[in-house]
Parts: sequence; structure tokens; C-alpha cells
Amino acid sequence: MVTPESLADLLKYGEHLTLECKKAESTLPNAVWETYSAFANTVGGTILFGIEEHRKERDPAKRFSVVNIENLQARLKEFWDTVNNSTKVNINILRDADVGTCVIDGKTIIWIEVPQADYTQKPVYINGNPISGTYKRNHEGDYHCKEAEIRAMFRDSSDDGIDGGLLDGYTMDDIDPETLRAYRIRFTTWNPDHIWNKDDDKTFLKNLGGYVVDRRTGAEGLTPAGLLMFGKGLPIRERFDNIRMDYFDRTEIMGGSRWSDRLTYDGTWENNLCNFLWMVAPKLTRDIKKPFRLEGMTRIDDTPVHKAIREGMINMLIHSDYMITGVLKVEKEARGFSFSNPGSLKLPIRRIYEGGNSKARNPRIQTMLRMIGYGDNAGSGFPTILDAWRGEKWREPDLYDDPELQQVELKLYTIALMPEECTEYLVNLLGEHTYKRLSSEEQIILGTAYLEGSVSNMRLQQMFDLHPTDIGRILGGLVDKEMLVSDWKGRWTTYTINKEYKHKCDQLDMADVDVVEIPFKNEADRLIYNYIRENGLITTAQVLTITKIGTQQGASVALNRLIKRGLVKKTGVSHRTHYVLAEK
Repeated sequence: MVTPESLADLLKYGEHLTLECKKAESTLPNAVWETYSAFANTVGGTILFGIEEHRKERDPAKRFSVVNIENLQARLKEFWDTVNNSTKVNINILRDADVGTCVIDGKTIIWIEVPQADYTQKPVYINGNPISGTYKRNHEGDYHCKEAEIRAMFRDSSDDGIDGGLLDGYTMDDIDPETLRAYRIRFTTWNPDHIWNKDDDKTFLKNLGGYVVDRRTGAEGLTPAGLLMFGKGLPIRERFDNIRMDYFDRTEIMGGSRWSDRLTYDGTWENNLCNFLWMVAPKLTRDIKKPFRLEGMTRIDDTPVHKAIREGMINMLIHSDYMITGVLKVEKEARGFSFSNPGSLKLPIRRIYEGGNSKARNPRIQTMLRMIGYGDNAGSGFPTILDAWRGEKWREPDLYDDPELQQVELKLYTIALMPEECTEYLVNLLGEHTYKRLSSEEQIILGTAYLEGSVSNMRLQQMFDLHPTDIGRILGGLVDKEMLVSDWKGRWTTYTINKEYKHKCDQLDMADVDVVEIPFKNEADRLIYNYIRENGLITTAQVLTITKIGTQQGASVALNRLIKRGLVKKTGVSHRTHYVLAEK
């Protein structure tokens, strides 16, 4: 729901990748349906009617202006009538609560919050034609999807996945016997009493989903899963010549080399997925410490970090779109690991971080790997990674979906959230007093920009449990303080460290000076109030950080004192609650 207060924040701090403004004074612009399709097919977004955007204006205070909508109820009826018209929009994914009105500057605007469509609903298209009417969103705005993107969305709409079905002309002769034999040894070790152990190779592959017989026609042969996992290199390259596999180790680069170790197809190995996994996984984890531990008489030298790294590679294999052009790329560097694959995320990133959802693009490959101890079908793979990384107090993994390149990348940093080198750099750049006055979120944002080269609102949503507009407010504040430099890209902005920042040696710690001439009987109240003036908002956790108050209940009492005095007001809901200055 959009309120006058949240609307003001949205216009000033909102991500324009998920925000579209239309004047709509006398009629709904036809382009709004392109935006509806684009938001639904990407990550969702908010459409505002009655707001004119001046796109060349970089000053947030002047970027938008409110216009008068003629016959508001007629515009609302027009919108609902059209979104429910299947000849215009193939599916309505909106609820009544997703559309409403809001008064700003004495004028009433209309807001529509378009959610990201479920993968089973995509593509969302207009004008009755998916080829010409399917759109997505990027930093330039709404763009018309290529036919390959549309086909990929149709493929992903089925839970049956893309790795089943009969590959005409591909038989058991295209299976690499050594790979299948090695897999069956692992299968027997993992499942010693399994009934499939007695089957011949063809029957074994049928049970795994790697070989299929068409009951209607009698035709039989390999499935994509069977060929990709166990096939000989030449048949795989004939059928999937659009896919490459690459591994780079850049941890010990010497001289003018670009890597210290690389694995790519060179004719010395059958380039199927099993061999790629078995050859690369040990290289990734060989430097990870293995504590000595016994369970009975068996030595257990696996750790949560080992499992998490393997999960990263397994996720890459089971979620790749092998029908489009791309590279399965694994990189090992001094600061961590990177896994990238062709395709897009079937689920919103938020749901992936929460876990409990398993929507593999290649469920048969997922089953084949699970049967030898790699991963499971419970949707716990990504939470396994998160738990291991948080246990080591390393930086939050970065999962990024690039809809333009049709590529997903997972970065696993093996460095602390705020390593000492990072803190030292920021203290030297900003000055010790200035650095200490920053909130923990501001310090982490600056640290992330330093360590990762740049930072964006979307990246920070993975690191903080804050609404995107709250993150935008913090980013805007750091730009105003000249600590960050925004790289303006119209509808999409990244931020980098201002390496030319000039700190003021005479800046004092906030606790040493009253910022405003307001009398406070309580020192904690003064610190809280001045902190909000300095940073725009405060959370209960931040109150505990900047004051000597030791409990959340005590922090709430202090905040309520300021609320009763009319100095502060509460905003947000549930775990996103925070406090801002009351309007005078």
C-alpha cells in the first residue's frame, strides 16, 4: 500500500528499475501495458498515474511533479476493465489491494503495485501475441523480449523441467562408458542396497530419467539429462554446441599469467557434466581446512564450508538453461568463488534466500546428483550456503540475475563483512571521528563499495532486512555527505567510493556536541534525536548501538518519549519498523 509518506520516499529514493510514472491526465497511456508486462516478467514494480517524470533532471527534488487526473474513477475503471480483458493482457496477476489512490500536494494520484509473476504464469504479454507483446525491464526502461527469451519463459513455466523428453537419434552408443561406470560405483557406495544396482546400464538410465521410451511411437533414446551427464564429448557438442564449461584458478597467479590453473575442453577428457563436477569440485575445496573428527571409527573431514562450495556448483548445474548460449563458469580467487550459468532465476531472489523452495530447471539432473550425495530436493541448497557463510562471519553471498545477458552469477566471498583492511581504508579516507559517527549500515555500505568495487540497492537488499526505499534513503544520505558517488544510469544507479573525499579534521563525535537547540533531560534522547537528524532514520538496534541502553524494551521507552514530545514518529511495519523526525 502506498501512503503520502511512502510515496515521497519512493519518488526520492526508489529504484527506477521498479518505478514508472505516467501523467495519465485524461486517459491511460497505451505504454502502461508494456510496463505492466515488463514488471511482471522481471522483478515487479510500482506504476504511478498523475506523476510526471523529468528524466533529464538529476536533482531528486525536481525530478517529479504532480499533475491533476481528470475523472479519477473513470481512470480506475478503465484500468481494471483493460487488465481483465484477455485480448489486451493475457493474465491479470493483480489483487484489489495492489491498486489504490493517494493524495499528495492536494492532488490524488493512482498507484499500482505490480508483483513479479510466478514462473508458471510467464510470459505475461499484451495484445494477444507473446512474440510481439512480451516485455522485460532494464536500466533503460521497458524492452521488447527476443524470441529466445520468450521461448525460455514458456519452457520454465512447466515444473517438468527442460532436461526430459526424447533426443531423436541419441542412443546408448553416445554414452561414455567410463563416466557411467564411475557414476554407478558412487551410486552403489551411496545406496548399497538399492534395487537399481542389479539393472543393466540402459534400465539404470531409464530409472534415473536419462533414457526414455515413447509409449505411443515406440521410439527410444537419451534425454538431455542423460546425454549431458554421461555423454561422450562429441555427441554433447553436436547437440549442445551453445554450451561451454570453464574453470579458472586465480589464487596464485605468477608473472604475466591470467590464471594459475584452468580446465576447459582440450580433447583430453569427455566434457560431460559428471566429469566437469568431479574434476573441478576437489580443486575448489583442496585449500579449505579439514578438522580431524571421528564418528565411530570413520574419519569425517567434511565441513559446512566444503558442503556450501559444492552446493554452489550443484546449483549452477541444475539451474542452467542448456537450451541457450552460455558458459558454465567456475572461478576461484583469493577472495572467494564465483559460479555463473546461462539462464535466469525461476524464483524471486527473496524466496531463494528464504529457502524451502526447489524449482530446478533440470530436475532429472538434480535427481542424478542427489542419488550420489550431492544436494537434495528440499530447497535447502541455498540456505546451506548462507548458514555456512554466516557461521564463518564472511560477507553475504551475492546472487545476481542479469536478465539482459540471461546469466545468473553467485559470488561467495571468503572475507569478513568488514575486514581490517577495509576499516583502515575508510578511517584514513573519512577521518576517525567521521567514520565512528556513521551507522553500522552506512559503514557496511561503504565497506561493500570498497571491497566489491561498487554497490547497488539490489545488492544491499541481500545484506540488510530493510525496504528498498529505506536503503535508497541511506545511499542518498551518503551521496549528500560526499562519501559515495552515484553513477547515474537513468533508471539504474550504482555507487562507488568517493576517493577524493576531503575529511574535516575538526569534526567532533556526535556525543560531544548538540546538533540542535532542543533541551533534553535524558542523554539517550539527545543522541537518538541527533542521530536521526544526521542519518535520516534510526532502528531499535541502532539505538542500542549508539546509547548505553542495554535492552530493546529500554530502547522502545526512549523512542516513545521522543514520540510523545512530537519530535519523532514511527514508520514501517513489522521487522522493518524504524523512526524518523516528525514533520513540523
